Amino acid sequence: MADDDGVEKSAILLISLGEDYAAEVLKHLGPKEVQKLGRAMATLQSVPRTRVEEVLSEFQQTAEESAAVHTDTDAYVRAVLTKALGDDKAANLISRILQPGDTNGIEGLRWMDAPTVAELIKNEHPQIIATILVHLAHDHTSDILNQFTERLRNDVILRIATLEGIQPEALRELNDVMLRLLSGSANVKRSALGGVRTVAEILNFMGSTNETSVVDSIREYDPDLAQKILDEMFVFENLLDLDDRAIQLLLREIQSESLILAMKGATEVLREKIFKNMSQRASEMLREDLDSRGPVRLSEVEAEQKEILKIVRRLADEGQVVIGGAGGEDMV
Repeated sequence: MADDDGVEKSAILLISLGEDYAAEVLKHLGPKEVQKLGRAMATLQSVPRTRVEEVLSEFQQTAEESAAVHTDTDAYVRAVLTKALGDDKAANLISRILQPGDTNGIEGLRWMDAPTVAELIKNEHPQIIATILVHLAHDHTSDILNQFTERLRNDVILRIATLEGIQPEALRELNDVMLRLLSGSANVKRSALGGVRTVAEILNFMGSTNETSVVDSIREYDPDLAQKILDEMFVFENLLDLDDRAIQLLLREIQSESLILAMKGATEVLREKIFKNMSQRASEMLREDLDSRGPVRLSEVEAEQKEILKIVRRLADEGQVVIGGAGGEDMV
């Protein structure tokens, strides 16, 4: 809830700044941040003057305190992120934050929809495509892969799974290719992207048919690699692995319509776990809604399940719930 409060405060601040200043601020944010703030500003109806004054006062105080601090900001960012996220998670994020010019050519793809990106890169070598996609958000990458032919999709996923790192010269050449279409910088350092975890997270956003095809293709190439990917994946049925407190926390974040659609594709065991973590009246209403709801497209069910899994991952990132791969001790 604290995150939601911060987004609301930011939205109020931007509206208070006026169009020109707000636009300047948004230019420095990423696509997801812009979307989140845009939605928040769009949903703000009337804000009491006292609330606006409170937000502006808090912002002024924060700005004054920040201006009075003189420190090695790079070292501070590294220390804070590593402490908050751990070495592995922080390393990738730090490289993106502290080296903003490294992949500007590729980063421009973040603002394009999946069909546009797919059309733009589909004729490149699969290794080039894999190197591009590991720089994008996993759900975006999944949507792009779904635009490809089955053969290309499987080839690219396999290359992402076996990608251990990107050499500076290779990334520099790749960025030069993207510069012909977008804009960017060739000032690059080695980026540790790709691997089993990346593929698992990409597949989590992919439809079940394509997901199965990809895993089967990888299994033919390397059965052990395919199993490692499956062990890292967190799918809807893995909600069974969450404890009751986590399920209750999750249910408070889900809209009833979304839950109904997602539950249409759930096993009876998972349904019962959900029911037992609701009040008697709420569980009875949900059972009635499920019974009365007619046939639903599989794509709709999978889409809602993905949205719920996004919430689970957000809660995990915030430290409110713990989820882990079936094959190891890593926590997400």
